[in-house]
Amino acid sequence: MAAEPTDVHTEPEPIRGRQLLGMLLLRDGHLTIETLAETLAEKERTGKLLGQVLLDTGMISGDTLAQALAEQHGLDYLDLSMVEIEGEAAVLLPENVARRYRALPVKVLDDTDVLVAVADPTDMIAQDDIRFALGHNTKIVVADIDKLEQAISKTYRGHVEIGDAAALTGGSPQLTVEDIRDSAATGPAITIVNEAIARALDQGASDIHFEPQTEDVSVRVRVDGVARELMTIPSSLKQAVIARLKVMGGLDIAQRRAPQDGRVVVRVGGNPMDLRIAVLPTTHGEQVVLRILHRAFEGPLSLPELGMTPETEEIFLRAIGQPYGAIITCGPTGSGKTTSLYAALELLHDVGRVLVTIEDPVEYQVPGVSQIEIDPLAGLTFARGLRTILRSDPDVILVGEIRDEETARIAMQAATTGHLVLTTLHTHNAASSVARLKDMGIEPGLLGTSINCIIAQRLARRLCTACREAYEPDEQERAEFGLTDAGELVLYRARGCDECFHTGFHGRVALYEAMPVVGQIRRLIERSTDEIFAAAVEQGMTTLRQNGIQLCLAGVSSLDEIRRVTGDRLV
Repeated sequence: MAAEPTDVHTEPEPIRGRQLLGMLLLRDGHLTIETLAETLAEKERTGKLLGQVLLDTGMISGDTLAQALAEQHGLDYLDLSMVEIEGEAAVLLPENVARRYRALPVKVLDDTDVLVAVADPTDMIAQDDIRFALGHNTKIVVADIDKLEQAISKTYRGHVEIGDAAALTGGSPQLTVEDIRDSAATGPAITIVNEAIARALDQGASDIHFEPQTEDVSVRVRVDGVARELMTIPSSLKQAVIARLKVMGGLDIAQRRAPQDGRVVVRVGGNPMDLRIAVLPTTHGEQVVLRILHRAFEGPLSLPELGMTPETEEIFLRAIGQPYGAIITCGPTGSGKTTSLYAALELLHDVGRVLVTIEDPVEYQVPGVSQIEIDPLAGLTFARGLRTILRSDPDVILVGEIRDEETARIAMQAATTGHLVLTTLHTHNAASSVARLKDMGIEPGLLGTSINCIIAQRLARRLCTACREAYEPDEQERAEFGLTDAGELVLYRARGCDECFHTGFHGRVALYEAMPVVGQIRRLIERSTDEIFAAAVEQGMTTLRQNGIQLCLAGVSSLDEIRRVTGDRLV
């Protein structure tokens, strides 16, 4: 078993002819005799290594230490911020090994040698392990630990070519079902799928897309709502990887011309996580999309954590404070609709109420709440489950999603017969939710008496605070976003750095549009979406775009991001 790597800032027992690290730094003027004496005293007092003490006290930089270590051990120093890492070299060393030993292959020198940057040139056991993992001789150079860790993160989250394994498939795409089943269970296919899932989770992705192209398979992930490239898989491994994904989801690997849906539960850090698998035939083969559903065992967000404006929060609280009625959150998939409803459920959760949820799947585990997960194969659908729930005398019901007329009708009728119903709907804003329910066949009169409020929401990306840059919007932007009367105005826009994967954004923030169904709006239920929207605005509703602009003025997001999320439509 390989030994654990030592700290990078070491000073081993002096070897004959090799200078001490402290003396090298003293010689080059980085330390004085007094500061060296103080540092050595601190080293003895704390038990830390000399280099670590020097860095902690700010007496030298990481580059200075790396250069001194390189000279001490007769090696070259390499400034990783000035070189480009060759993908052909980096792919030779698995990411977990690179991180464990703080080492990165930089360049393939020839058929037998690889240039490897390390932070600790004294760890000979680590160097032996790296040489074994690479299968090549190594030429060691020393790099600053901070730059090395940044380079490792940047390299292994970028475009990585998975090594070709034509031997696995014989170089031929024409395989029997038995061949494909066997290849799906082999090391390369399993390794690639596990690597893709691990990298996606490391980046906080919500989806993984395996997209077959003419010559390879492109793997992209959706992070903060935007797709980015993760890796490329050679075409020789395409069928094995797709088969592996289908086997995971319990799908038919012999069926290649029809869409298929499946699911699998994996464990990450000891906690279960749902992966929804969708397979769709395309021109170049089967496309597979994994949707990552994080089971939040730490519990849902509280209402203050949602980030609603005081006005929106007041409407929301008034709606859930009623003894009955429906509260609907609407928006696209992944916009945080269920998270908002669970914040309401947390406020409603007390010993005097019976709370029941029916979902696909259960997204949060809440003690004291009866939670049901639908299973269509067993006949447990939203509609059938909801009918049974109503016979169990609940006070509050959370319905994961209204997908059809039967579920919508049962939910709206329950909202008028003494139950508080929390549910979600896929529409683009609050006013259009009424039209969507009417299209499902629900009578306007039932909607007018059952709905308390409708909350539309989106998730916009937060600007990275480490690299965002200030600017003054031009006249065109002021006019587009209604900022013509704002006077002197400074906003922020995305720039990009290592911390945010050079996107300029890190994390997301919610935009809300709250429409209470009261007064004039209740009387306009039978009218058009435009009329309902206009009435809601007249009554003071803050639209999604207006909420987004408020976030821009606070420096949280950018005008370009709000434009991307909300579009140009007012309704």
